[in-house]
Amino acid sequence: MSLGSVSPLHEDRRPDGGTLMGSDDNFDIVVVGAGPVGLSFAASLAQSELKVAVVEQNTFDSLANPAFDGREIALTNASIRTLRELGAWDVIPASDKSALQGARVLNGSSAFALRFDPPSNSGEPLGVLVPNCRIREALFKIVRLQDRARLLCGHSVVDATNSQEGAVVTLSNGARLTARLVVAADSRLSATRDLLGIGADINRLGHSMLICRVRHERAHHQIAIEWFDHHQTIAILPLAEGMSSLLLTLRSNEAYRLLAFDDDLFLSELTKRCRGRLGKMTLASKRHTYPLVTTWAHKFRAPSAALIGDAAIGMHPVTAHGFNIGLSSQKQLARGIMTACRDGRNVGDPDMLHIYERRLRLSAAPLYHATNILVGLYSRDHLAARLARHLGLRFAQHVPLVRHGISAELQR
Repeated sequence: MSLGSVSPLHEDRRPDGGTLMGSDDNFDIVVVGAGPVGLSFAASLAQSELKVAVVEQNTFDSLANPAFDGREIALTNASIRTLRELGAWDVIPASDKSALQGARVLNGSSAFALRFDPPSNSGEPLGVLVPNCRIREALFKIVRLQDRARLLCGHSVVDATNSQEGAVVTLSNGARLTARLVVAADSRLSATRDLLGIGADINRLGHSMLICRVRHERAHHQIAIEWFDHHQTIAILPLAEGMSSLLLTLRSNEAYRLLAFDDDLFLSELTKRCRGRLGKMTLASKRHTYPLVTTWAHKFRAPSAALIGDAAIGMHPVTAHGFNIGLSSQKQLARGIMTACRDGRNVGDPDMLHIYERRLRLSAAPLYHATNILVGLYSRDHLAARLARHLGLRFAQHVPLVRHGISAELQR
């Protein structure tokens, strides 16, 4: 049976698209959130004998057929390997995969560009751009095939209690799920994280990202551009020939002002802001806006509980690396759980969760904090900040260790 035609065997659907609870509400692991990281985590446990529930407030149909949301995910080669191991990579149509052959970082009106290119002998691109909705769709198809995974759609979590003995999750329909481990994967504003008593540094930046696809007359040569301009940041992500995803980061009130423009006025404004870099443009999608919020949880684990993805770390999108860190976090936790099971330990073993937290913190903290410093520098527009940006880009360009290190991290 093909993935595209498989029947949903592991969820009980109501007429309204939700799910009915059965009499057996005891699980080894309850995952809250069926975004791409939560689904990846469930898929990573497919070879185990663990009974897993995935709770999602959205309907089954919205998960099976996710709408295009404007977001293109820049996948590293490590993330591609993970998706391939899970069986999801080959489910994504080739037409939705856009190779990234390089990146350029610009500062204001300067003609200088900091260049990032894949090593000449690697034979691989710097990364691959894939629509967020296609990743979600592919992972959902994989999880639907798992005998011991149960999808509980149309429900939100209203309470969660945890101790060394296990966890209890209460859903909006009154059902109570018991688990040896509860895993929060429900966004950077995670309600489950709050219910578990885990605090977080949440920074609402006062800016929003306005995203759309555009067709344009000038070739992009599969090169991404990150352009730190005065009072705005523009990212141009190359897709199919003659098409790019354009991301404009502005103060939120300015972003919503542009969102209200009609298409002709909006395109005129885009052309002016891009200084004609792409030539004549036409819209190829709806416009989408997302407020910018960064998150760093104070802890990534609690008794019989763990955080993955944005619930643990919500990166600034300027890194284009948030999903890759999230995918890595679920993989680290899944490996720890599988090792604990082989050793005859509990899936919520405190030592295993401590090791998971320590490794994730060590791997993600440098990029998270460096990004915050970078964003702070580029959000200021006084003369000293502009000079520091210019000198910083020049320094990075002339110190190969810096450029090659970043390129290697992207290719890792």
